Amino acid sequence: MLSIEGLSYRIAGRPILEDVSAAIGRGWRVGLVGPNGAGKTTLLRLVLGMLHADAGEISVPKAWRIGTVAQEAPGGEATPIETVLAADTERSALLDEVETSTDGERIAEIHDRLIAIGADAAPARAGSILHGLGFDDAAQRRPLSTYSGGWRMRVALAGVLFARPDLLLLDEPTNHLDLEAAIWLEDYLKRYPATILMVSHDRGLLNAVPDHILHLDATALRLYAGNYDRFERTRNEALVLLEKQRAKQESERKRIQGFVDRFRAKATKARQAQSRLKALARLEPLPEIAARATIEIHLPDIDELASPILACEGVAVGYDGKAVLQGIDLSLQADDRIALLGANGNGKTTLARLLAGRLEPQGGVLAKSKKLVVGYFAQHQLEELDPARDALAHMSEAMPKAPPEKVRAFLGRFGFSGDAAEVPCAQLSGGEKARLALALIARQAPQLLILDEPTNHLDIDMRRALAEALAEFEGAVILVSHDPSLVDLIADRLWLVEGGRVLPFDGDMEAYRKRVLAPAADDRTRPDRPNAAGRREARRDAAELRRRLAPLRKRAQAAEAAVDRLSREQAEIAEALADPATYDGAPSRAIELGRRRGDVEKRLEAAEAEWLAASEALEAETVGSETGERP
Repeated sequence: MLSIEGLSYRIAGRPILEDVSAAIGRGWRVGLVGPNGAGKTTLLRLVLGMLHADAGEISVPKAWRIGTVAQEAPGGEATPIETVLAADTERSALLDEVETSTDGERIAEIHDRLIAIGADAAPARAGSILHGLGFDDAAQRRPLSTYSGGWRMRVALAGVLFARPDLLLLDEPTNHLDLEAAIWLEDYLKRYPATILMVSHDRGLLNAVPDHILHLDATALRLYAGNYDRFERTRNEALVLLEKQRAKQESERKRIQGFVDRFRAKATKARQAQSRLKALARLEPLPEIAARATIEIHLPDIDELASPILACEGVAVGYDGKAVLQGIDLSLQADDRIALLGANGNGKTTLARLLAGRLEPQGGVLAKSKKLVVGYFAQHQLEELDPARDALAHMSEAMPKAPPEKVRAFLGRFGFSGDAAEVPCAQLSGGEKARLALALIARQAPQLLILDEPTNHLDIDMRRALAEALAEFEGAVILVSHDPSLVDLIADRLWLVEGGRVLPFDGDMEAYRKRVLAPAADDRTRPDRPNAAGRREARRDAAELRRRLAPLRKRAQAAEAAVDRLSREQAEIAEALADPATYDGAPSRAIELGRRRGDVEKRLEAAEAEWLAASEALEAETVGSETGERP
């Protein structure tokens, strides 16, 4: 097993790990999670031996081979297939030796070993891994020098997967992948036969692959059984229980201290007081469990438009006179939630730029509502932020007529409150920059949001905050993302960008997942194969169910958002009423707060009833569709 015993590590005197221990068994698949900056990557480097601990030790069985993706992308004139095959150093060394050896006995030993490690099947296995990560047969034989850094990092990932180490260490393995490759990798890792220790912010991946979660926070390390959802439930339950225990302990502490204060000076009670003091000293403080800081994103209200807000008829679009996509026929409703599917290079970003007005059609007709405001998020916008300026300066420039307090209030809706608004962009994390870029887009109050890989730099909590904000958003959303769980949460409709066309995908994300994982050569396993009447009928039924459920889902989401909003308002009013300063001077403020409390309580009760009714209706409709009994 991988054993961590009493490990401590500091950077410039700041503790990252403090006397932590954990044991990871053979064959376990472990997700390493924790806040940004907690030290997850540092722990991986300690396991690799790239860093050395200040105290304690990490032990790995001597026979275990450790594999990880190199930080530098491979390059040169070697092809992806050659690079991946070379990653199995034993096979490469044996093949080189058999070419030069003249010892017949040694040659026989080499051939026996090559058979044992499946050397003959290696090219097919390497090709299969590369194909899963987006390289077709022709792409596998192009020089690495012709690829971007992101694609070469895919080759590095393919190499470590091909080598099949006994301990596989992965740090954000989906960062350079598209949705299709991320789906393939998730399936591959679920079947990986050895031990995995993986850092990821992809909640779907952390739910599908790990059987344990290793949580790193506030220099402490703790191992939980199960996937990420189970870890989160267990941790939240522990937080609630600890808070109850702490309140009980504090009550006991006050009771004992009260007795001591009352009777310390009385001779007849002095002995009892001393006894109580000893009992008070024995009340050791309960261990702290760091509560997770939450950041909420609040998108602004919009001016509603009549549907459709955008339509394409026979549109072609591309670059330098060459069409990437042709025959685009689509329309966008005012409240659509659409995800674009299709492997990288098929034109998803081209379509996004067309709909955002960044590319002009090469043919056909593109019609938009005259009052339509489009907000377009793309990764390059993070690079356009001035590193010397802070969020307040950027937003003040974008809102030149707004007073400073209004600018700060808007930034606060995106987590930039107080001093956080005055941190130079050079010191912001990737997630904070993404949040600022989103805030700059949102201040226009767009009725259409086009988001191209918005989660690349976001941690799990920020992804959740974005999903919740988009669920409450009243306008339309077009999403490109390699995060299947975000697509599942947000999208009501799917468009497939493939082969120069844009067509509705008649199925849900689970159907698309099966399509991606189906062997390309075996068309019988594809969910959209021709001449499959039963499957077509199932897809039509699924599409009809989605259309039927969409209004109920929207109703339930709106009611849930109202409950959250009113609950926050109720808490704020209660806090104000509990503040003695409220009752200084004229009583009008307290009276107004009391009136507001009654109004909010009534509205909250109505919102909770609406949410319950909508949820029950949604559940009944869903169950009815599964059993064939419509309510």
